[in-house]
Amino acid sequence: MPATPQKITTANRLDRNLGLLHSGSVITLDISTPAGQKAKFRSTFIGYLPKQYVLIQYPDPGKLGNFSQYITQGMSMTVRGLIEGHEGAVVAFVSNVKQTLQIPSRIIVLEFPRSVSLQSLRSAMRIDTDIVVKIKVANEYWLATMIDISVNGCRVLINNGESLVMEKDKAVELVVEDFQGLGNLKFSAQICSFKSQSNGLCVGLKFEEESKTSVIKLLQHTVIAEN
Repeated sequence: MPATPQKITTANRLDRNLGLLHSGSVITLDISTPAGQKAKFRSTFIGYLPKQYVLIQYPDPGKLGNFSQYITQGMSMTVRGLIEGHEGAVVAFVSNVKQTLQIPSRIIVLEFPRSVSLQSLRSAMRIDTDIVVKIKVANEYWLATMIDISVNGCRVLINNGESLVMEKDKAVELVVEDFQGLGNLKFSAQICSFKSQSNGLCVGLKFEEESKTSVIKLLQHTVIAEN
């Protein structure tokens, strides 16, 4: 059975597991507006006081754009970060903004979380993405978008791919070209499913075992990637 996130709820365990995020660790903030717009922004974990609050650096205002108006008291956001010393492990929690500070620097003060999820990227954890890729089908490359990924597989949306002839278990190759400085990555995969949509052909893929190292690398980078 797929591994499920381990939720930490007792005070001592919350403290211990949140402490796996070291001061200065790179994190991402998942923010949703009341109108349903979603975005991810990179930030830095500063620290916390048990049972009181969590401190994080205010994201770059130049990248926040209109989302900055929503970072106000009571706003909910999801915080995710890689855990140092735990290969492929992620800590995540949801919290509300208590207040924002301007001094000594721009800081967001979050309520201390009620639960913290820990999960290995080597399990079935699936992450939403928006990564431009190329997919090689029958010796021809097609431009596509990877819309989500886990260690086992991913879904890609092939632009104008309605004319493609797809078969289950057919071998394909995915190429990710220099995603946010990560360099070029190639993945071998098999087709698991396919479905025509109004904006293209959605294809479900299962990664081959030989590609798992590259998949983990992309997953780790995706956790702390921003829009």
